[in-house]
Amino acid sequence: MAKPAKSQFVCQACGALSQRWAGKCVACGDWNTIVEEQAGPAAMPGSGLTKSAKGRAARLETLTGATDEAPRIRTGNGELDRVTGGGIVPGSAILIGGEPGIGKSTLLLQLAAGLASAGRRAVYFSGEEATAQVRMRAERLGLAKAPVALAAETNLANILATLAKGPHADLVIVDSIQTLWAEAIESAPGTVAQVRAATQSLIRYAKQAGSALILVGHVTKEGQIAGPKVVEHMVDTVLYFEGDSGHAYRLLRAVKNRFGPADEIGVFEMVELGLREVTNPSELFLGDRDASAPGAAVFAGMEGTRPLLVEIQALVAPSALGTPRRAAVGWDGNRLSMLLAVLEARAGVSFGHHDVYLNVAGGLRITEPAADLAAAAALLSSLSGQPLPVDRIHFGEISLSGAVRAAAHMPARLKEAQKLGFKSVLMPAAGEIETRGLKLSLSRITHLKSLADGGGACD
Repeated sequence: MAKPAKSQFVCQACGALSQRWAGKCVACGDWNTIVEEQAGPAAMPGSGLTKSAKGRAARLETLTGATDEAPRIRTGNGELDRVTGGGIVPGSAILIGGEPGIGKSTLLLQLAAGLASAGRRAVYFSGEEATAQVRMRAERLGLAKAPVALAAETNLANILATLAKGPHADLVIVDSIQTLWAEAIESAPGTVAQVRAATQSLIRYAKQAGSALILVGHVTKEGQIAGPKVVEHMVDTVLYFEGDSGHAYRLLRAVKNRFGPADEIGVFEMVELGLREVTNPSELFLGDRDASAPGAAVFAGMEGTRPLLVEIQALVAPSALGTPRRAAVGWDGNRLSMLLAVLEARAGVSFGHHDVYLNVAGGLRITEPAADLAAAAALLSSLSGQPLPVDRIHFGEISLSGAVRAAAHMPARLKEAQKLGFKSVLMPAAGEIETRGLKLSLSRITHLKSLADGGGACD
């Protein structure tokens, strides 16, 4: 006879277990996140969780031998195929997160409709909206005639029974994982136990049936996917849908991918008929440039394997405050403070009596250190009032000594700049590149002082 279920105290932020309730989680430090949950019935013999269970020896292999590349399901969306590494792998599990209203459901409905229209079976389980609401969205997007199998269901057992009873599904979408609940677990939907159990059961089905599984996850106020971190380890791919409500552009970023490169991005534009893929995002982020205004520098960055040109804008204004303001949008504020300190200590340019604002155009967020040189050029240009050459790009990392260090993937950055009509490049002196076929004027510098002496307009 199974032992009665025991209660346990679980942190809803990190999943750590506690012997008793406490106001603060010892593992992650968050307050008021510990909730009492039922541990569930004891495991039965033969389940692998009891001492009486007997296992069998696994077959060991070597690292040598032929391996076949994983098959792919082409989605028909070039940007989505790029982010997933060339298409969705059957039997894989994908977790996609993003802020409310960013367009997750719209993207997945377009994906399901595209695959269903191509002859594949797509099943869409909606846990947050009724089927009538999903139909209204499909009608607005012009997808009402697509043969998508739709159901509004949150019971995990009913979802698994539906998938087992019907024909084989090539794609299964669950929107969202925080709404599912299992009867065997006595806790509310969205808790750590429910999310972990639902994810594990759905992934097991996907692996056995060979169906591609896409789970939608809510995000916290910090932008991370809500729930235990173990969910991100369980799935094969983790995608974040990013964007700003003030812009029509959306970025789909891969932060984990077992079947392709991580940190790859896809760019979409929100239009009346849904999300439209943007094949040349560099032209998108540079479309509204004001060439005559000082404080604007074009940065040649890399997002995954894709070169991307984006404008970095700076505003340096006299401050009436005792402590001048420092604000950065789309860039790390600590890196901005470090760059200002290097400019003052190594190049003799002081911003101590000025407010400094830095912005990345288009709502893009840059984490690459190679953006240092473009940010420094924009700051110096705004301080001096001299606009930078309109046909010049910048890239290079700046160290605390003021030295300009080489950046990775320099040939790809230069080819992208030449393709978009730029004529000159300000780049680090270190690093070898192949100049054959390049029609760019290269200005290579070793120290930040060379840039500061020219007010940002170094030749």
